[in-house]
Amino acid sequence: MFARITGLAAIIAAVALAGCTTTQEANEALQSRWVGQPSDAFFSQFGPPATAFPLNDGGQVYTWRGGDTDRRIPAQYRMMTEQEKKNQASSPSTIINIAMGGMSTGPSTYVPPGQVLVSPERTERLGCEAQIGVNASGIITSIRTTRDTDGAGFSFSRCAEVFGVTS
Repeated sequence: MFARITGLAAIIAAVALAGCTTTQEANEALQSRWVGQPSDAFFSQFGPPATAFPLNDGGQVYTWRGGDTDRRIPAQYRMMTEQEKKNQASSPSTIINIAMGGMSTGPSTYVPPGQVLVSPERTERLGCEAQIGVNASGIITSIRTTRDTDGAGFSFSRCAEVFGVTS
């Protein structure tokens, strides 16, 4: 029975990961879709560039940023070890480098009894940045992501989400 459950869990994990797009896949899709296209079409669809750097040949290198969003990462806890329980019982007011269960560690963080706070709640900033090379005629000659966080959903790439790249 255990082997059947383990096998099923492995299949579910493989299917979930198969739907995830990586930064490399997003880069490949961007290059195949946008190299040779007018930069105006890209910027019309995704918004204006953040910066532009003129090249000697009349072209430009643009930096585009987008898809910024915040993701809340909940606090992570673990069960106390037997030694931590003994230490807390013998000296409940002493906390060394960890928040012990049943105690408040700040204005809004309560650690459930019998647990240890491993990582407090935090907010993670997600986003995408691309560098776009354009010739003097305004045609995209190169495009690549220069910053790509995890996606807001199940994707490994925020750029893939922003640019609609699916695997």
